[in-house]
Amino acid sequence: MNIKDKIKELAQTYSQEFVGIRRYLHQHPELSFKEYGTCTYVRQQLTAIGIGTIESVAETGLLATIHGTNKGKTILLRADMDALPIHEENTVEYASQNKGVMHACGHDVHMTSLLLTAKILYELRNEFSGTVKLLFQPGEEVMPGGATLVMKEAAYKTLGPIPHLGQHVMPNLPAGKVGFRPGLFMASMDEIYITVLGKGGHAAVPEECIDPILIASHIIVAAQQVVSRMASPKTPSVLSFGRIIGDGANNVIPDKVTIEGTFRTYDEVWRTEAIEKLTKMVKSIAAGMGAECIVDIPRGYPHLKNDVALTKSMKQGAISFLGEDNVVDLDLWMAAEDFAYYTQKNQACFYLLGVGNTEKGITSGLHTPTFNIDESALGTGGGLMAWLALESLA
Repeated sequence: MNIKDKIKELAQTYSQEFVGIRRYLHQHPELSFKEYGTCTYVRQQLTAIGIGTIESVAETGLLATIHGTNKGKTILLRADMDALPIHEENTVEYASQNKGVMHACGHDVHMTSLLLTAKILYELRNEFSGTVKLLFQPGEEVMPGGATLVMKEAAYKTLGPIPHLGQHVMPNLPAGKVGFRPGLFMASMDEIYITVLGKGGHAAVPEECIDPILIASHIIVAAQQVVSRMASPKTPSVLSFGRIIGDGANNVIPDKVTIEGTFRTYDEVWRTEAIEKLTKMVKSIAAGMGAECIVDIPRGYPHLKNDVALTKSMKQGAISFLGEDNVVDLDLWMAAEDFAYYTQKNQACFYLLGVGNTEKGITSGLHTPTFNIDESALGTGGGLMAWLALESLA
């Protein structure tokens, strides 16, 4: 039996066992940089597999090592660990036991798949050359991003530039399928915090007030010019506002309004220009209407660019492992990922793992309280990553 078939057999053999691991992780989600219980559990699983070299990184993360029989290349496989501040609405028996916290972005799947990959590769360690690094990374969901902390660790720095692989669940893709995109893939992400300071008062005497509600409304509408009139039509850009707080009443004009949003694009030069234009516009609108405006736009994750040669190679590896019908080409995705930091310094490939199943009603999107997966995807994710790792090492 060749090594590809051995990987497939092992993935199938252990898939049910790893369903239980995924469900445990799903039941016990932890927020970004607070993954202490998760870290302990993952370490226990790695130890049970037989892996002896496990280092702590970024406090709640882990970097484990599997050596092949001979020296050779090194590759890093990454899974993120943190959950989201979302109250789960699924009624499954393995629903979150931590109120208000949920693995609604599939990081429980990422960890489980990588643990399955670890088990497969450890059992086959006498059949390949090289070294596999397994990174369980904390804090992907919030800035500054756990990737930035991992990259400062001595255990990571000593690796030097090496290929990085990562995968992300995608409910729009059916379980059993995966998707790849060479080159530009995911957007940069900057958070926007705007505070409009006016003068509150009785709503019946607006002439005595400086209405921050009205001013905020003008700002939100006018700001869309940054995308619709200032950005090149050739450069994908998104400006969205998702939170407005104006704590007045039906007859009370408040003193201030806060607005929160996000700006995303694929061009780092335009990214800087857009933020400057937005800041200038927002402040001038507020000043022109008699108010003060505080604008805070902390710089977030860069855009994610897959290495073209590596990604094309990994796509062919996936076709070899799963069949051509189960490997698709992806479009640009305006979501953001701190895996992007790794892509700036290394050959890297970040691809999508299908987890949806319309017949089973598993269709909810990422970051929703009803997100769930078809658990058959665990075998696909774990087996494929093991195969792609060995393809890269070879």
